[in-house]
Amino acid sequence: MATGAPSSLPAPGRAIHALSDLGSYALAVKGDRVEVLVDVGGGVRQFDVRATKAGRRVEVSTARGVMEVTEVTRSGQPVRTARFMSARVVSVVEHPAADN
Repeated sequence: MATGAPSSLPAPGRAIHALSDLGSYALAVKGDRVEVLVDVGGGVRQFDVRATKAGRRVEVSTARGVMEVTEVTRSGQPVRTARFMSARVVSVVEHPAADN
């Protein structure tokens, strides 16, 4: 019988390092935005969802015919959400924040 942690688990030092890398990304995502074009019958309307403060990011998800674009905080709490019917969405353009 072998002693010690299995080799498939990350070492504690590596896990802490990964969290610090996530923190540096979270500080740099101000400017993250998603542009959505939606068919409104007589034309196309444009919607922008932006990460308005440092540390926030924009996430896109699609489920059951509805596309959600959500601005979330560092801890994952949603700040604001835009919902669109997937059948009406013409285009989705993601503009990631610039890397520093």
